[in-house]
Amino acid sequence: MELSSILKPEAVRVLSAASSKKRLFQEIGDIGAATLGLDAQAIVDSLLERESLGPTGVGHGVALPHARLPELDAVAGVFVLLEKPLDFGSVDRQPVDLAFSLFAPEEAGVDHLKALALVSRTLREPTVCAKLRANPDPVKLYAILTEAQSMQAA
Repeated sequence: MELSSILKPEAVRVLSAASSKKRLFQEIGDIGAATLGLDAQAIVDSLLERESLGPTGVGHGVALPHARLPELDAVAGVFVLLEKPLDFGSVDRQPVDLAFSLFAPEEAGVDHLKALALVSRTLREPTVCAKLRANPDPVKLYAILTEAQSMQAA
């Protein structure tokens, strides 16, 4: 599995401000609707439902909100760089500025877990996160994310 198969270039965005986790999820819902052809409110509701089980902020300014959506037929993602970090209830209590949302079909099973592990591994690399934070251009962000994985595989 490769990030380029999960993440479309147009699903990478920079947000100047999201005032709350719910507002961030609404932005992610809008991006998912525009790039994946999904219902924005269904995305928001699914993310909020998953988040109610426990925060998806994994630390070091990174969040991995994820949800299962019945209308999908493959795992897909949305990546957002926040210009203004947001309190996310992360395990280390650090605000989040990098959010990679994953959406999987209801029956994705192992593919969903593989995608989550792949994104987690990629965003656990301090050099990758530093590059992402230093390049507020969606085209560069996409290149950094997809190149990071090929660098890890080498």
